[in-house]
Amino acid sequence: MTEQPGYFQKKFSDPVTVRRIYTGAFLALILAGVWFAGDFPEKNGHFGIWSIMPPLVAIILAFWTREVVSALFIGICLGGVISGEINIVQGFLIPSVGTESFALILVVYLWALGGLIGMWTRTGGAEKFAIWASNLMVRGPRSAKFFTWIMGLVFHQGGTISTVLTGATVRPVADKHKLSHEELAYMVDSTASPAATLIPFNVWPFYVGGLVIGTLPLFETTQQAVNFFFTALPFNFYAIFAILITLLFATEKLPWIPGKKMRAAIKRSRETGKVDREGAVPMSAEELTQRKIPEGYKPGLIDFFGPIGALLGVAIIPYIITYFFMGRREDPTLLIAEAFVLAVLVGFLIALGKGMKLQDAIEGFVDGCKGVTIGAIILALAVTLKEVAEAVGTADFVIYTVGDLIPPFVLPGLLMVLCMLIAFSTGTSWGTYAVVFPVAVPLAWAVVPDPFFLTLCFAAVIGGSVFGDQCSPISDTTILSSLATGCDLMDHVYTQFPLAILAGGLAMVTYGVLVILFV
Repeated sequence: MTEQPGYFQKKFSDPVTVRRIYTGAFLALILAGVWFAGDFPEKNGHFGIWSIMPPLVAIILAFWTREVVSALFIGICLGGVISGEINIVQGFLIPSVGTESFALILVVYLWALGGLIGMWTRTGGAEKFAIWASNLMVRGPRSAKFFTWIMGLVFHQGGTISTVLTGATVRPVADKHKLSHEELAYMVDSTASPAATLIPFNVWPFYVGGLVIGTLPLFETTQQAVNFFFTALPFNFYAIFAILITLLFATEKLPWIPGKKMRAAIKRSRETGKVDREGAVPMSAEELTQRKIPEGYKPGLIDFFGPIGALLGVAIIPYIITYFFMGRREDPTLLIAEAFVLAVLVGFLIALGKGMKLQDAIEGFVDGCKGVTIGAIILALAVTLKEVAEAVGTADFVIYTVGDLIPPFVLPGLLMVLCMLIAFSTGTSWGTYAVVFPVAVPLAWAVVPDPFFLTLCFAAVIGGSVFGDQCSPISDTTILSSLATGCDLMDHVYTQFPLAILAGGLAMVTYGVLVILFV
């Protein structure tokens, strides 16, 4: 009997078994769709317990398979069966990805952001800036860590991209000063997605905004949803604590470093100069550190400051002017999409003006777009699952069932823990947003119809999802942080987790205190 659990655990992790179960389940889903479509009873805007099945099945499959694309797709198919909309392409997929908000996501994330990074692989602008900045401020391990923290904030455009840019540019400097790879990977990872949500002049507000549009009368337009994202920034406590703890860690001002493995890594590198532990299997970072700079092209600081200056200037200056000087607190001007497109154009003009061939510049842009294509696919399925959840009344059922049972002071922390678990198990914060936000927003409003309480719950979902994504060993940011810094993947996971738990614990306590005091 004692061998049975091990047997089943091994059996259900076997790829052949997984494939057979997936195939059988999908065929059963098709047959159920043909037989039962339209027969599920609807009452009060939902289908009872069936209403939570699409996102729940997507979550369970993502837990089990560690693969979010197929999990999201099967959740969408199940929603089609329950709602009676068998043609999920016409019923859900096309209406979801054919919206203006999703088009905006594609323009910013797939073309502009990916293209900008691709341009930097050809011009060498980001690498040139990192070398220049490191020569100004790095003198030893502590200043190398602080330099890494600064670079994480500079390259804040996106979690995945930030880890690649930051890790690839700071690793040579860190290795020179014998900084352990565990320290380096933690700082790269902890200043990636947390910084992207806290300095959100990127695609994050548009993506989250697209998920919450229509969930409440407060979010009838993309602009209202995006503005609410910015309103919630001061309450994104996980991101705030994560970045502050990383800063204290970098400057060696943290009173106590949680986790004996991290303390051992620091001691090893300082006393022996070994950047990896004995027996570690560092992930190769060669692919991410290579640059495809055309022969004869001389990288310069203008290759970095030109595009990034256009990006930040167009994104920030109009917002500051309209918010602080024109008094448009409810409707400030945000030109994030325009800023990213202009940044790419500026990068093109600078490269061509310095003698780069048009073909080389275009190839860099295209390569950058290719690198983020999988993200676009996940976005499409995530937004579609959100529409499915609305069609089957997921939020209505959850509110009807548990809305009156949850004490208000518990809800923000509870949402944060839920998002931690989902994102840790799936390895994606954006996939977590897709299944949680459509339920969390109306649930929070039903428990306490107060904008401040809604803001706390909104921020808790943002922070909890980032925590799980950051700590998960199957997360792209975790893997790329290890890859870009040359760290053993599990060494990074084990040494980062206690520090992230510290930030997460402080965030949950803060939410509870604020609800008790002000709601």
